Amino acid sequence: MNSRTTRSFREAFKALLPEVQRRAKEAYRLWRDNPHLPGFRFKRIGDEVSVRIGRSYRALGIQQGDTVYWYWIGKHDEHDRLVG
Repeated sequence: MNSRTTRSFREAFKALLPEVQRRAKEAYRLWRDNPHLPGFRFKRIGDEVSVRIGRSYRALGIQQGDTVYWYWIGKHDEHDRLVG
């Protein structure tokens, strides 16, 4: 599976604490190697996908074909508000 990031994702990523950025990068490497690894809690919500980054953070993307376009990363409670 391929992966791309949007400008809004990159801006939100830059605003994260360095430790959270490190965890997000590690989660991405693991996801890239095995997107169905159980610990990610990779969920499909229609055409959207949600992936867990540690206990407190999530990332959202839109899957089109074999590519996920990541558009948001942030705290879990904000994630819940976004996805309803």
